[in-house]
Amino acid sequence: MGFLLKIFIPLLGVALAFYFYSASENFNAEMLRGKRVIVTGASSGIGEQMAYHLARMETHLLLTARTEAKLQKIVERCLELGAASARYISGSMENPSFPEVVVKEAENTWGGLDMLILNHIGYFSIFNYFDGNVEQVRKLMETNFLSYVAMTSSALPMLKESEGSIIVVSSMAGKVGSPFVAPYSASKFALDGFFSSLRHEFIMDKVNVSITLCILGYINTDSAVQTISHVIRDTPAPKEECALEIIKSGALRQRELHYPPWLVKSMLHIRDIAPEFLDSIIRSRYHVENLKR
Repeated sequence: MGFLLKIFIPLLGVALAFYFYSASENFNAEMLRGKRVIVTGASSGIGEQMAYHLARMETHLLLTARTEAKLQKIVERCLELGAASARYISGSMENPSFPEVVVKEAENTWGGLDMLILNHIGYFSIFNYFDGNVEQVRKLMETNFLSYVAMTSSALPMLKESEGSIIVVSSMAGKVGSPFVAPYSASKFALDGFFSSLRHEFIMDKVNVSITLCILGYINTDSAVQTISHVIRDTPAPKEECALEIIKSGALRQRELHYPPWLVKSMLHIRDIAPEFLDSIIRSRYHVENLKR
């Protein structure tokens, strides 16, 4: 009986998780019409695609990223697609004061905020064995973690007033350790810990602000493909669909989004039942011979 219970309980957990995560939700673009939305990391990839989807939903957009020229073009496109309004502010999240500058721009422009989408990342120049470069870890933590905390802290009074939403774009690297991205993975694990803890506090303090953690696999953004396509065996998922699923999950105030769903969900279930087996699967996905040390 004890042996059967050891098998039955994990399988029951998998079945229940599949039921709840795959339950149909009713999303309607009207839910976002007129909403005031900040999107970070909006000059390319998933952030750019989210901006276009939100524009079609007639939201007010404030986009931010490093590259001003790209942001200008994206804002123009968003206005063509039907955005209620669109503007940008360029700068680097490596600057500790920049997150507050972005939030202040939203406050001065709109007087409030309905949705904060945290999507920016610090680019790690080395996809390789960790070489002991502590400064690289510190730099990525500043951009990938501390700036998320700073923006949330600055935006929270407005989000409390509007009973809004925080969407945190994270990664499987923040749920399951993977080789060759130790500094990046550390920053993503930090996001999971901080925002999962914060969600508890909101519920206990009756703060009606939702937090959605988006756990993404390999997506076909230019930066991801350029960085890891020569090493990883997987086929990337489409950024356009991924961006739309992120928006839907935030609008529906979901706890987590897993995308692509079948891959991410299965990996998380295997992690809980057979972690060493999952580790072996992960290691088998890499062309290690293509790494240059």
